[in-house]
Amino acid sequence: MGLSFCGNDNSSNAYSVDNGVLDNGCFVDALNLVPHVFLLFITFPILFIGWGSQSSKVQIHHNTWLHFPGHNLRWILTFTLLFVHVCEIAEGIVSNTQMQSNHLHLFMPAFMGFIAATTSVVYYHNIETANFPKLLLALFIYWILAFITKMIKLWKFAEASLGVQYLRFCITALLVVLYGLLMAVEINVIRVRKYVFFASPQRVKPPEDLQDLGVRFLQPFVNLLSKATYWWMNPLIIGAHKRPIELKKIGKLPIAMRALTNYLHLKDAYEEQRTTEDPEKSPSIWRSMYRAFGRSILLSSTFRYMADLLGFAGPLCISGIVEHQDNKTEVIMNKTGNMFLGVYFMSSTELLQNTSVLAVLLFLALILQRTFLQASYYVTVETGINLRGALLAMIYNKILRLSTSNMSMGEMTLGQINNLVAIETNQLMWFLFLCPNLWAMPVQIIMGVILLYYLLGESALIGAGVILLLAPFQYLIATKLADTQKSTLDYSTDRLKKTTEILKGIKLLKLYAWENIFCDCVEDTREKELTSLKTFALYTSMSIFMNAAIPIAAVLATFVTHAYIEDVRLSPAKAFASLALFHILVTPLFLLSTVVRFAVKAMVSVQKLSEFLQSDEIGDDSWRNGDMSMPLESSKKYKYPGDTKAINRKGRYRMDNYEQPMRRQLRPTENEDVAVQVNDGFFTWGSNLSTLSDINSRIPTGQLTMIVGQVGCGKSSLLLAMLGEMQTISGKVYWSNKNRYSVAYAAQKSWLLNATVEDNITFGSPFNKQRYKAVIDACSLQPDIDLLPFGDQTEIGERGINLSGGQRQRICVARALYQNTNIVFLDDPFSALDIHLSDHLMQEGILKFLQDDKRTVVLVTHKLQYLIHADWIIAMKDGSVLREGTLKDIQTHDVELYEHWKTLMNRQDQKLEKETELESQTTLERKTLRRAFYSREAKNQIDDEDEEEEVEEDEDDNMSTTTSRLSKIPWKMCWRYLSSGGFLMVFLMVLSNLAKHSVMVAIDYWLAAWTSSNPRNESLANTFDNATNYKRNYDVTQIAEHRSYMPVFIILCGAAIALCLITSLTVEFLGVAAATNLHHNLLNKIIHAPIRFFDITPLGQILNRFSADTNIIDQHIPPTLESLTRSTLLCLSAIGVIAFVTPAFLIALVPLAVAFYFIQKYFRVASKDLQDLDDSTQLPLLCHFSETAEGLTTIRAFRHEARFKQRMLELTDTNNTAYLFLSAANRWLEVRTDYLGAVIVLTAAVAAIWTTSQSGLIGLGLTYALTVTNYLNWVVRNLADLEVQMAAVKKVNSFLSTESENYEGSIDVSQVPEDWPQHGEIKIQDLCVRYDPMLKAVLKHVSAQIKPGQKVGICGRTGSGKSSLSLAFFNMVDVFEGKIVIDGIDICKLPLQTLRSRMSIILQDPVLFSGSIRLNLDPECTCTDDRLWEALEIAQLKNMVNALPGGLDAVVTEGGENFSVGQRQLFCLARAFVRKSSILIMDEATASIDMATENILQKVVMTAFADRTVVTIAHLVSSIVEAEQVLVFSSGTLVECDSAANLLTQEDSLFSILVRTHK
Repeated sequence: MGLSFCGNDNSSNAYSVDNGVLDNGCFVDALNLVPHVFLLFITFPILFIGWGSQSSKVQIHHNTWLHFPGHNLRWILTFTLLFVHVCEIAEGIVSNTQMQSNHLHLFMPAFMGFIAATTSVVYYHNIETANFPKLLLALFIYWILAFITKMIKLWKFAEASLGVQYLRFCITALLVVLYGLLMAVEINVIRVRKYVFFASPQRVKPPEDLQDLGVRFLQPFVNLLSKATYWWMNPLIIGAHKRPIELKKIGKLPIAMRALTNYLHLKDAYEEQRTTEDPEKSPSIWRSMYRAFGRSILLSSTFRYMADLLGFAGPLCISGIVEHQDNKTEVIMNKTGNMFLGVYFMSSTELLQNTSVLAVLLFLALILQRTFLQASYYVTVETGINLRGALLAMIYNKILRLSTSNMSMGEMTLGQINNLVAIETNQLMWFLFLCPNLWAMPVQIIMGVILLYYLLGESALIGAGVILLLAPFQYLIATKLADTQKSTLDYSTDRLKKTTEILKGIKLLKLYAWENIFCDCVEDTREKELTSLKTFALYTSMSIFMNAAIPIAAVLATFVTHAYIEDVRLSPAKAFASLALFHILVTPLFLLSTVVRFAVKAMVSVQKLSEFLQSDEIGDDSWRNGDMSMPLESSKKYKYPGDTKAINRKGRYRMDNYEQPMRRQLRPTENEDVAVQVNDGFFTWGSNLSTLSDINSRIPTGQLTMIVGQVGCGKSSLLLAMLGEMQTISGKVYWSNKNRYSVAYAAQKSWLLNATVEDNITFGSPFNKQRYKAVIDACSLQPDIDLLPFGDQTEIGERGINLSGGQRQRICVARALYQNTNIVFLDDPFSALDIHLSDHLMQEGILKFLQDDKRTVVLVTHKLQYLIHADWIIAMKDGSVLREGTLKDIQTHDVELYEHWKTLMNRQDQKLEKETELESQTTLERKTLRRAFYSREAKNQIDDEDEEEEVEEDEDDNMSTTTSRLSKIPWKMCWRYLSSGGFLMVFLMVLSNLAKHSVMVAIDYWLAAWTSSNPRNESLANTFDNATNYKRNYDVTQIAEHRSYMPVFIILCGAAIALCLITSLTVEFLGVAAATNLHHNLLNKIIHAPIRFFDITPLGQILNRFSADTNIIDQHIPPTLESLTRSTLLCLSAIGVIAFVTPAFLIALVPLAVAFYFIQKYFRVASKDLQDLDDSTQLPLLCHFSETAEGLTTIRAFRHEARFKQRMLELTDTNNTAYLFLSAANRWLEVRTDYLGAVIVLTAAVAAIWTTSQSGLIGLGLTYALTVTNYLNWVVRNLADLEVQMAAVKKVNSFLSTESENYEGSIDVSQVPEDWPQHGEIKIQDLCVRYDPMLKAVLKHVSAQIKPGQKVGICGRTGSGKSSLSLAFFNMVDVFEGKIVIDGIDICKLPLQTLRSRMSIILQDPVLFSGSIRLNLDPECTCTDDRLWEALEIAQLKNMVNALPGGLDAVVTEGGENFSVGQRQLFCLARAFVRKSSILIMDEATASIDMATENILQKVVMTAFADRTVVTIAHLVSSIVEAEQVLVFSSGTLVECDSAANLLTQEDSLFSILVRTHK
């Protein structure tokens, strides 16, 4: 047959125009070519020449700017147009097969139309990004021409009275409508932009976000195609391969997504509900959420519905393809009936009977379904993130207005606030993510059941019934899971608490050889946790099992009943369509339980939030709404402009600016000399019992006022009442006008930010070097700052370096001094300082620095010796003012009070002398700080796991930008993890998984064979039944033969269900076994590590292994592993089946596999980076919340609310940006893998149609191809997750290589006498000691002898090696030369347990463990009660312990916080006495206790330990002046050794110098 445009059929007069030109169908089709050709001719030159000169005059950095109205509509219409053109081409080609010769005019114009439509959209996109609307005229003309030519065609069809029953008529009519609509869109652009026919064209500016180069999240701004496929993410995801993604790279959020914008929406919706009739009624959060975010949820639900409905196209197309593949031979062509205008006209249903057309339709339906689904996910995620941002801002605003009493009376704990922020907001966000499922699922289920009924009749209802019956079980399991998780969490918190205690007191535990006892205690808790984890694993595996087994059970029930009920044979078409439908039905039912659970949780969260938002707020004092630097009238109108520059850090614009009530005018006070005045004040902390009553007092301007009185008489309360923190019952506080806006305040309990020292002191004020230096000197912070690793740029606070109380307090005082304010409130700044510092601070800081500036200072203090400096004194008693006036006034008018003060002052002076003698507390604090850093520095010389990681990261940064960052899957760690679970379990897991998937394939293959054993299909009938009866349609043997397939089918299904159970159980329990082993090994390794390990490894790092990493290993890796193996095997089995059915598919598989490899490779790297960013930005946000809640009074006193809100908004936005990008990256991956899946389905379908194999197998292949689309992206997501989670195994593993101490020793325990050491004689021979083989020696060639029962003192300057010697006695350090011989045995040869359990030591820092007093004295439970009471009596604690409830079993809280430091030290003494060893070592044991306790200690040592050898390591030489022998050390060598008396007689001995200088 030759090719010709109008065909060359013998009978046809294709080229005749006798009846008029337009009556020739071929000519009309030719006419339709004209517009398409016109468009191609015009646009190609323009597209290729480009237009450099006419581009947009506004400088923006993305070519994503959408200028023209009707943008999205145009894209949708164009896509629809393309689809209709595809239908037109298909219809033309199929019609052409019915003709004698080829008629090109049937499909050629449609093909050209397709190309023209594609060109039109490319052309439009280029014009739009270049903002050159005049060129749109070409498109306008094209739409008009196309519309006219199609109109002519339609009119001709109508004339020939062809109607809707013919497909070509429908297509033409659709095209007319589409061209008409596109023409309308074009006219609208002209109307709005006025670029032509109008005198003045419209000027446009790009949106603000695009002018801001920091905004990198472009989803809202790109065109529809890029929106649907996340094309704009490509540079970011591919770029991640070269360089890690950093915060800079992801930039800022667009304005519409920022927390502030969403907060305003939510707040308005919330406030609108407050009615004037019922102002007390609490607004509903649900309603506010709906009002603020309802539209997005509706949009997402719409997408979801479209996706779900399109999802059903899959099974229907499969059914069609399989059925028509069977009937191909039987289509009898009715050629003559449908010839009009010289060509064949096809009926509308006929096209859908063509298998190739169905394959293409299936492909398009899949692409669309997946696009809609991802769009729905994206919209919900974005809405969820917006909601979370808004809620966080709302909670934060509320925190800043919480009344102080709420916090202090324990109505609102920090824990509750942290939960609101970390848990409740996330619960609501997650609920929003899953929200569309709530109403989409029922529709999906109903549709599925209807379709099944249509395919299979009544038996379908039985299958659906099985699914519905089992759904409640899934819900039950889901709730059980949640409960188990709670109990697991409780146990793990308990375990962590115990582990923390052990690690904090590890030195003591090792010295007393108690590490194993405490280790067992942790192991016990871990056992409980593991029991809970096993229950959790059981429920999880049940849930996985139900999910896998339900569809099998449903299919089994359906097909078996169908074979018995129905007379009609089950055809492959129906069987596989229903199989695919069952797979679709399972997902919503599985998710339903999750969604319901989240809905319940969301209800609880909203309840909590509501209560919180209703809680008491701080009173509105007149000055609280003081002068904002923006007048309030304007701020009422002021809406947040997109420009962040408008938010000045000084708080020009405040988040709640427009919430401020109008300010009442202040009444001017009598005279300006008074800064603050309180008249008739009655104040309360909220219980309506006034804490402060009848307060009349004033604070004079520019003077130093002191507030004094006994503990608890209301001094601090008075300050807070003035600041408006207390609730006023009656009375007024007046502030002089200029003062209220400048108050600095240092609270009694020091409060630091997580920031550098400098930031803590400047606190948002501009940095002034001179002033800063003066403040630092006044607070004597310089020596402390010098000790910090990065000076004043060191991070301090929760996550930074722990400072001691005194250091913290001085920083807080420095903050108050540094602020340039008129008034300074200092609340007991001396409480944690020793006498030298207090004096220095008083002289330099308060009297000099503040008074020189003529600032008003209010000082609350107990140190009466400073009263002489006060200009004004307020004496408080029992919540009211006892006296106020100058010191002279009080001396004359209230002699009694003055005398009382004098006696108190004398007492303080005596205490002072004692303090000056002691090494001051500050020196001690500095010493601990220095020790902490000394060990850290040493750490730098040692290869530590974290350093190695850092080095690797640094290398990444330093290499040239072209290097690629490979994201390796840590196979080694995976193997490590699996092998921890035991080889048997691994073997079982692999075996059961392979068996399960093989059986699943077997079921479906058997189904294919069964349904294909169709009597019409001779070949098969021959194989099965010798073709005897296949003319008589369904006789008995036939039915019997049909049913003979059933037993095997039932057995296979049963086997599959059993294997599902086994696989889900093995994976979960493999996880539990691995978790058990890893934790057990980690704990033992760390507990038995040398003490040096704890010096160089930060505690936080070790705890992280036990908390975060253990949690990941316990709970997160098993489900990821299960999901990964399942989805991978499903994909592999599907590809195997398709390849088996149509081997041709393997050729197409190669490029698909390559594409898949690159997609997952790029995604995994980017995903890991974004995951890290999300994690790292979350912590500062949570910390900021808890910080704010702790420092509320300080923030409000300083009036820094606006700055803190700004910070909170920045942190929230940063975290939200990371989360949004992570979510967009997931969408990027899913869209790509989904499209790949669709291509697999298309290739599988095309291959199956062309290589005609039997229909049952085609159905099998296509059903499997459909499942691939669901599982491809899970493979990649799980791989990425596993890679992140395996890092936890790697970290734990790095600690497992730690060397343990040598516990064995070279002497057997049996060789050591039972009562060793009997005498307590110590010989030190040429001893050299170092902390680590890498480090220098700390003791060099020390030799000395200590006789039995001798009292020996060891002294020397800081760092001379005194404490190292005490550790050497216990073999805690590396003795590399010489030896210590105690009672004839070299201690280095002894087993450590023996050595340490036979000696006692009292450490400088008293360590107590939570539990009972008995546990702290004798954890081994070897002593009688009498022995314990005796020890307590000796330590003078007996009476106190007797008074406690429970006596010896009285509770000791964590760290012994319920006892004073002195009492704790005495408990340590009792502990040393309980162990009746003949050698006691006291390592600076009196350093941290008061005089009285120290006297007790000294006395006890002299009497109770009279017959034992006592070695005292002293920091105060005065405590060893009585000693029988003194060893004086200097930089690691022993310089003097003699009795104290002899050494004191030598003027120039180091000992006498030390005694003289009190060192």
